[in-house]
Amino acid sequence: MRIDFHTHGKWSKHIAFSYSYYSEMMKQASRYLDAVALTEHFNTINFHHIFEVLDTEALYEEGYYVVEGVKVFPGIEVDVAEKSHILVIGGRESIRAISSQLDSFRASGDFMPLEQLIDLCDEHRCLKIGAHPYREENPLYQVDKSLLKRLDALDINGRDLHKYGLDMEHRVKQLADALELSAVAGSDTHQPLQFGCVTNVLDDECANAAELKEAIRRRQYRCTVSEDLHAKVSSAEEEQMKYKRGLLLR
Repeated sequence: MRIDFHTHGKWSKHIAFSYSYYSEMMKQASRYLDAVALTEHFNTINFHHIFEVLDTEALYEEGYYVVEGVKVFPGIEVDVAEKSHILVIGGRESIRAISSQLDSFRASGDFMPLEQLIDLCDEHRCLKIGAHPYREENPLYQVDKSLLKRLDALDINGRDLHKYGLDMEHRVKQLADALELSAVAGSDTHQPLQFGCVTNVLDDECANAAELKEAIRRRQYRCTVSEDLHAKVSSAEEEQMKYKRGLLLR
């Protein structure tokens, strides 16, 4: 099973989720992937609406939605107080429950401490991935190692491979090894053009977050980086800037 563990469903936090746009994203994703984790930002506009729309428009198979033939595992990207981001992947009710627990942090503008988020994720048996650990504005690698060891994996981030260089894969794997964690790939895409820049190839099909977590724990997968990574990411970022400029001009 080919899966991307870090994807977004819209190109900006400040716009509503559109099923027609997301369907187009999944049509493009299906060229490279069998599954994605939909890890939209927790503080995006009207986060809860995303799953309300998916419940109406897409089939849910007790662990994932199906959109244009692609498995879509529910998830959320959470800012934590340590100025880092965590990808959380689970069943739709688990993600809804965690999102509800984050409501007060959305309202205040403060962020939940990492330890509290990890406890919450463990309660709901979710998969926990440390996002882009060496990104300058979200330096996860500086966080207390005893907390990082409680994660399941670190994110080999497609956008960071483009920005910082392909050696970033080695750096993330090296940190993951030191923490006795796995390292998995995520495109971090907000745009259809970026799908396929990085991929995880799992040995077996997975139907829910628990099975994904076990496959990662057993290292029953391999990561691939496309030869077209730089072209894919730069093209997607150019398109995203066009959308943002258009929004600002309205």
